[in-house]
Parts: sequence; C-alpha cells; structure tokens
Amino acid sequence: MIIVGLTGSIGMGKSTTSTMFQDEGVPVYDADAAVHALYASGGAAVGPVEAAFPGVVVDGAIDRTKLSAAVVGNSEALAALESIVHPLVGAHRIGFFEDARDQGADIVVLDIPLLFETGGERKVDKVVVVSAPADLQRERVLARPGMDVAKFEAILARQTPDAEKRARADFVIDTGRGLDAARDQVRDILTRLRSAAPLEGRGEQAH
Repeated sequence: MIIVGLTGSIGMGKSTTSTMFQDEGVPVYDADAAVHALYASGGAAVGPVEAAFPGVVVDGAIDRTKLSAAVVGNSEALAALESIVHPLVGAHRIGFFEDARDQGADIVVLDIPLLFETGGERKVDKVVVVSAPADLQRERVLARPGMDVAKFEAILARQTPDAEKRARADFVIDTGRGLDAARDQVRDILTRLRSAAPLEGRGEQAH
C-alpha cells in the first residue's frame, strides 16, 4: 500500500483536491476532520486541552476560537497543544490504515495541512503538494468570512513557503488551471503511482 501525503498552503485548493482523490476511490485520511472529532463533545482531546488551557471548553467541546486566541502568536503554547493533539491524531490514524488494508486499498492519501512543518513527509512514500499562483491564493483566502490581511499573513508565517513545498514534493497539482485540469492531474498521479513510473525528482509537475 502506497502512502501519499497531500499538503498545501492555505487557499491552494487542498480540500477540493482531497475530495478528487476520494472520488477516484482512494481512501483519504483528513487530519483536520480528525482534530474536529477530537475537539467535539466527548472527544479525547477535550479533557487534556482544557487542563492545559483553562476556559477553552464550552458546552463540553473545545471552542476553537477561544483555543486559537490562547495559542496564536505563542510558540510555547502552540507546542504544548501539539504535544497533546498529535499523539491522539496518530492513534486515530492507525484505525484508518487498518480499515484501508481490510478494503484492499493499494493507495491511501493522508490529507495533512502541516505535513512539512511537523516532519510528516518522512512517514509517507510520496508527497503531493497542491499549489496555485500567489495572487489567486490571496484572492481565495481573503474572500473567506472573518478573514483579513493580518490574519492571512499570520497563517502564512507559520507555514512552509509554497516554493519550498513545491521543491520538496514528488508531485505538484496546480489548481490555478481549474477543476477539470486538477482532476486530470489527480488521475495522472494515480496512474503513475500504480504503474511505478519513475519520477524525475522532487517538485515534478503533474500533467
């Protein structure tokens, strides 16, 4: 089973691309969705996160706005949060792999926004980076409710630069050319992985 790490900076179209892999029948593990489940009422992260950051739990679930206010801009607080959440996500992911193997999957995708930032690229077989022109990225992000330039730039500052991600990728999917082109790129990557086509090096563009 080939493990593919899918990542991309904010506004690059990673979530849409992740759905395209699912549409092709590939099991996809969504790290963000796993965190949401851990933060929900009854989730395994609720107790330890409340203990570390008192006041962030509302009605039995972690209030992400309150939690964000407690950790954004504070590297020590963010590291403390990650030390709680990452092991829980890892345990959750084990179940995903077991289910995928039971289904006979030959390829699985791990949708991990902070793949490079957390060293996750060392735990996958291939890395796919979703990218788009910077002006399009900015336009997409600033169109989101509650987003402003300062918040956007703060998020970018915590993420590995797009150019570096592209250089370290096995495949790059350009979402700036539209949905149909992105879907073609997804299918091309799957075909090449299954045929064990040799790669020409990191940062190769899917066609």
